[in-house]
Amino acid sequence: MTKFTEPAKELVQHIGGKENIAAVTHCATRMRFVLNDPSKADVKKIESIKLVKGTFTQAGQFQVIIGNEVASFYQEFIKIAGVSETSKEEAKVAAKQNMNWLQRMIAHLADIFTPLIPALVVGGLILGFRNVIGDIKLLEDGTKSIIEVSQFWAGVHSFLWLIGEAVFHFLPVGITWSIARKMGASPILGIVLGITLVSPQLLNAYGVAGAEEIPVWDFGFAKVEMIGYQAQVIPAILAGFLLAYLETRLRKIVPNSISMIVVPFFALIPTVLIAHTVLGPIGWTVGSWISDIVYSSLTSAFGWLFAAIFGFAYAPLVITGLHHMTNAIDLQLMSEFGGTNLWPMIALSNIAQGSAVVAMIYLNRKNEEEKQVSIPAAISCYLGVTEPAMFGINLKYGFPFLAAMIGSMTAAVVSVGSNVMANSIGVGGLPGILSIQAQHMIMFAVAMLVAIVVPFLLTIVFAKTGMNKFSFKK
Repeated sequence: MTKFTEPAKELVQHIGGKENIAAVTHCATRMRFVLNDPSKADVKKIESIKLVKGTFTQAGQFQVIIGNEVASFYQEFIKIAGVSETSKEEAKVAAKQNMNWLQRMIAHLADIFTPLIPALVVGGLILGFRNVIGDIKLLEDGTKSIIEVSQFWAGVHSFLWLIGEAVFHFLPVGITWSIARKMGASPILGIVLGITLVSPQLLNAYGVAGAEEIPVWDFGFAKVEMIGYQAQVIPAILAGFLLAYLETRLRKIVPNSISMIVVPFFALIPTVLIAHTVLGPIGWTVGSWISDIVYSSLTSAFGWLFAAIFGFAYAPLVITGLHHMTNAIDLQLMSEFGGTNLWPMIALSNIAQGSAVVAMIYLNRKNEEEKQVSIPAAISCYLGVTEPAMFGINLKYGFPFLAAMIGSMTAAVVSVGSNVMANSIGVGGLPGILSIQAQHMIMFAVAMLVAIVVPFLLTIVFAKTGMNKFSFKK
């Protein structure tokens, strides 16, 4: 018997018994259940279990926050429950039974972009570092940048673009690969499709606006413009889904004896042709509309209002899972405008949630048991992972969550009002400043200070003035 035995037995009982478990897996801090009947889970009793730090439902999965000991708890749980281990992919498939069409679409978007985040984080940091050494006049009384004075740093600046270009200009390759992998198509065909969208044979997407003449493929009866889709998101998504659709459907009707030859040929060639004649131009237009609307909204005279709404609403979006849709918008903004003014607000929302938890740590400083939840949650939040803080502390009490939303809103207005732009997405919380374009780092630091101070003070004020009776939970 271990310290996890009794809590595991309680969780099996309150989750509705092993018969109610369709699938179960875990991540870094949470147990993830797909339940046959979610209504059988007794949330109050589950949250009363000593090791449990909170619960929530997202993407069709009932998630129980355990903390850093989740891996050991999980092993004890599946042994007691008598259920087999489930991979994350299997759990996601099973979870579809509890989702509506909108939730399924959001889950698909999340599954597409999540594998790309490590590369996007690295790319954003590289672009930020290149801006610091290449664009800011730091030396000789503010007249020269570092690369203008040092040949070594000039070489570093040039070399790092090799990686930056691979991440962002060739982003469609990653997107089409990820879609093919997720939808059960051949990942290598996804890679080939992506390369056809960014081939050096094509006119670079960044050069289209200034091109005197666009080259074409001349088929006699028709001409197709040879335009590349470097850094374009929506054309790659549309092409990737078409490839996956054609390949998976062809596999069902083509005999196995000739499948290896026929399926790749009749899936890839039509997809590439349609991508360059129909999907690419449509995707480019739609992507431009979306990025123009978002950018214009944030930079208009009413940008502060848009920022206030987004800053206030982002944390609730995380609860629903709708926040995954912002990844595509961020990447489209980067493609169109060389940066994103949306991502800084997301990083600030992370910080605000963490600051509300810090206030709760101060208010409950004599509660040693809660510190075991709140301190790791605050640290995690400041590093960009908000779920433990939101579900373990802020939503549990209610008023800290509201304080964090107001703090996020205020910081977002400061950020957008100062025209802060990030190079890339992926680095959240306090490290988010590393993603900010060098010329905006000072104002982003001011916005960060707002996101730290306002939620902290509001949480304490709410606690002292009776708002502690307010709760988001029934």
